[in-house]
Amino acid sequence: MECRVLSIQSHVVRGYVGNKSATFPLQVLGFEVDSINSVQFSNHTGYAHWKGQVLTAEELNVLYEGIKLNKVNHYDYILTGYSRDTSFLEMVVDIIQELKKANPSLVYVCDPVMGDHGAMYVPENLLPVYKNKVVPLADILTPNQFEAELLTGKKINTEKDGVEVMDLLHKMGPDTVVLTSTDLPSKNGDQFLVALGSQKIDGTNSSQKICIDIPKVDAVFVGTGDLFAAMLLAWTHHHPNDLKTACEKTVSVMHHVIKRTITHARELAGPGNRPSPAQLELRMVQSKADIENPATVVEAKVLHK
Repeated sequence: MECRVLSIQSHVVRGYVGNKSATFPLQVLGFEVDSINSVQFSNHTGYAHWKGQVLTAEELNVLYEGIKLNKVNHYDYILTGYSRDTSFLEMVVDIIQELKKANPSLVYVCDPVMGDHGAMYVPENLLPVYKNKVVPLADILTPNQFEAELLTGKKINTEKDGVEVMDLLHKMGPDTVVLTSTDLPSKNGDQFLVALGSQKIDGTNSSQKICIDIPKVDAVFVGTGDLFAAMLLAWTHHHPNDLKTACEKTVSVMHHVIKRTITHARELAGPGNRPSPAQLELRMVQSKADIENPATVVEAKVLHK
């Protein structure tokens, strides 16, 4: 069966964030991807300079109308990432509602990009839209710790808090929740980041909960969150009732891409120099084989409630 994804995210001419980060890996794994670019920038905003255009809610609607008029608005998945405008986000909500009506088994994967490390980098008036309109429509949600805390109003200081926050997010709508990064201490030491996941088990009130230690790399990468959400979409499709395997494969893809990227960036920068944003662009094309068939580098542990 052909699987088609509508991905509404940012686009850069040079480098990998948003749709540029999600489309190629999804295509490599056999998905047809229709992209709507919420912004079109020369490069990501971590560079010294960037130029470009922002798509308005009205322009988004015009694009969707064109798809609808040709009766090709049938999707198996919708994927959304960064949005910085309430009217745009509300238009996305309208489109998702319409597409879910057309195909009740459609799966919506939402990365609720709002901020990190205690600071919001989108306007605060997006939070109620995410909380009241977007998250209730989502089937798979991939917030970081800060975003999960914003959405639930509950702080995460322990693994138990993390589990409770994921249960609160389930109550808001999504059947699958992955906290892509937390500040929780790893049992493997401070060279690891802890991610948590929870998937409701069909026809029951229980869920499979997992914890995964992700090796840290000392550099700032852009586009990794977008890659994570896309890979989670792909691997949960291939392993629908096995969040443990889906997360292991997702994190393993990330690991291979990041490792290849940092090795290359350090070679370009030369000994003792910190790589530039341009040198740290993800080595996506070079990682094609790892995306298709990732060697597993991490094992998720199943948490018992």
